[in-house]
Order: sequence, then structure tokens, then C-alpha cells
Amino acid sequence: MRDLIADGRLNPRLGWHCEPQRWSIESAPTALRICSDPGTDFWQRTHYGFEADNGHFLFLEAVGDFVLTTKVSFRPKHQYDQAGLMVRLSPSCWLKTSVEFEPDGANRLGVVVTNGQYSDWSTQPIGKEIQTVWFRVRGEANDFIAESSFDGEHWEQLRMAHLHDRASVASVSCGLYACSPKAAGYEAEFSFLHFEPGRLL
Repeated sequence: MRDLIADGRLNPRLGWHCEPQRWSIESAPTALRICSDPGTDFWQRTHYGFEADNGHFLFLEAVGDFVLTTKVSFRPKHQYDQAGLMVRLSPSCWLKTSVEFEPDGANRLGVVVTNGQYSDWSTQPIGKEIQTVWFRVRGEANDFIAESSFDGEHWEQLRMAHLHDRASVASVSCGLYACSPKAAGYEAEFSFLHFEPGRLL
């Protein structure tokens, strides 16, 4: 399987966790546009104390190793507006990689890994002039490698992580996501969602 957003429609294998009120498929070229609802997020307890599991997540179920890739362009409005890729085993075990908007400084390119219902967050600064990023997640056995690119050709590793519950589940949910923790107004446009089984050589 290759592109899951093609011919002006979503692949029927895709389903929503917390479908947004406003989303559409654009044509010429095909793209998925998400306007994320306010007060949406994925985070579990660490440091901030709160628990949120109501972000917009468009996913398919994957068995075995896989490579998932997307290209996302974003028009943020409020702090922590975010969009990228997610791998999810349960509300207490998942990984997301994205750019998060910071109004008073550099944006944050990073990865959140959640195990045992506790999230951690590794970040690096990214200039506000960058409004399009390619993301790739490689699932290899129980481990996941998150990578990013600014041209779709040259990739940099962001994180290698272990999701503790992977060995106990038959499949994982993987796909694209978007959130607006504070307020409405964020738009994210995904040019494609590629899924390939097997390791990337």
C-alpha cells in the first residue's frame, strides 16, 4: 500500500479517533486539510499534571514492521498548535512527532513518547519561517524511529524509542494527527500519507 490519501478521497482502511468538526479533501493536488477543534491534545500527566486524549487522529491498523511518511504544511494561531504523525497502542502508550507553535520564540520540532500513562517530550528549535515539514516513523519490532526532513529527501533522526506495550498487542494504530490545545483557528494540510510494510533499507 502506498498513498492513503489519493484520488480525492481517503482510503477505506482509515478511521478517525476524535474526528474534527471541519476537515476536507482538496484536489489538484490532493491533500487533506484539518481545522482542529479547540481544547484538543494528546498528553499524559508528566510535569503539567493533566491528561488529554482527544486530539484528531486519522489512522489505520498495522501488523509487523512498517514505514509511515507524510508532508504537512501548517498555519498556526495559538500556542501548542501541532500536527504530524502518531503511533498509538492505547491511551497510555503512544508516540507522536510534530512541530508545535510557540508565539514568543522558535517553534518546537520534537517527539512525545508515552509509556505507562506518562509522557516525555524531546524538542529542538525550528524557525518560524519553516511552514512545511516531512515526517517519517519507522516501526521495527517493538521500537520506533521518528525522523524529519525539510525537503523530503534528506532525513534527520529525531528520536529512537521503545513502546513498552508493543509486545502485548497484535496491531498498532498509526497515522496523522492534529491538535489545538488552547483555541480554534489552526489549519494543517497533509499532502499525502504513505504506508509501506517492512523495514526501510
